[in-house]
Amino acid sequence: MAVASSLQQTPSWDFPPYDSIGIFLVAMKSFRKTRFLFLFVLSFFLRLGLAAAQPVSWQYFRIGDTKDVQTKPVGGTAMMGGGDDLDEAFRWLCEKGNGGDFLVLRATGDDDYNAYVNKLCKLNSVATMIIPDRVSAQDAGAIEIIKKAEVLFISGGDQGNYIRNWKGTAVQEAINAHIAAGKPIGGTSAGLAVQGEFVYGALGDKPDDADLASAQVLPNPYFERVTLEKDFLKIPHLEELITDSHFAKRDRMGRTLGFLARIMQDEWSKSPREIAVDEKSAVLLEPDGRARVVGTGKGAYFLRPARAPEVCKRGEALTFRDVAVYRVRTGGHFDVAAWKGEDGTGYSLSVVNGKIESTQSDKGVY
Repeated sequence: MAVASSLQQTPSWDFPPYDSIGIFLVAMKSFRKTRFLFLFVLSFFLRLGLAAAQPVSWQYFRIGDTKDVQTKPVGGTAMMGGGDDLDEAFRWLCEKGNGGDFLVLRATGDDDYNAYVNKLCKLNSVATMIIPDRVSAQDAGAIEIIKKAEVLFISGGDQGNYIRNWKGTAVQEAINAHIAAGKPIGGTSAGLAVQGEFVYGALGDKPDDADLASAQVLPNPYFERVTLEKDFLKIPHLEELITDSHFAKRDRMGRTLGFLARIMQDEWSKSPREIAVDEKSAVLLEPDGRARVVGTGKGAYFLRPARAPEVCKRGEALTFRDVAVYRVRTGGHFDVAAWKGEDGTGYSLSVVNGKIESTQSDKGVY
């Protein structure tokens, strides 16, 4: 039987209200001077107002069995490049969950994924939890739901919301505990962007800004909107690595090269790597590090610089030579652990004074 449910949390007090009123009455008798009494009353009601102004506002929507079930999931990471959702990638995640509970995590949006995943897979339940702020990301009820899920999936949207509202909270800890327990995780678009150790956080973007473009990064890799973060998720084989989505479709090669140059210039890593996934494509990464590319897009690109950038300074055009690229199309494979391709195409890119040069004379940078 399918059951749909939703839950919106109400404000919680961080101190007992009745005890506080008692303290207030005692204080009124104790204070003799009007000035001190006024300050005490003001402080009391300000505290009361702040408590009411910060409600726990996460939402939870579930279809399927209302009771939790425990299965034996198998680890794996689905990295989806955005655009149309890929049935094959979601079925792969469901199989990893072994009939358990599938939980979609998002900061904004709705529960559209519930019906979609439920039609594709045989699961105990499919649910969506919307966690819009840091107060909600610390709530014990939300954390308990994450702990019970066999599969986690981080939706698209704005990765700045995930970094801004979830990093350093109990939600981040719970997601990483899920990964450490060997359970599968997936993400698309913004949900892919936060999977690597290094993240383009989009924290400098305004709501009406267009996507950060290669043309903005190559002339100035320290452009104000190039906000890089690290240590959000801890996914095996994605250490010292950054991800990017909508890759060829939105011509993001230039900005990706800028990200890699910044990571090296800022001494975060001497040998960073990148997995960049095009729209309508996905990389399905097994626990042993072997990955398969699926979908109808242009596939995935695996990048690794051979040396540090020559020029990577604020306000100056980037010069960054000899970045190895390995392109894998649908049906192809790549060993992320060994960083070695099997059935793709390898080439090299360089940036000289803000212009990209490719050893592929016929196909350019992609």
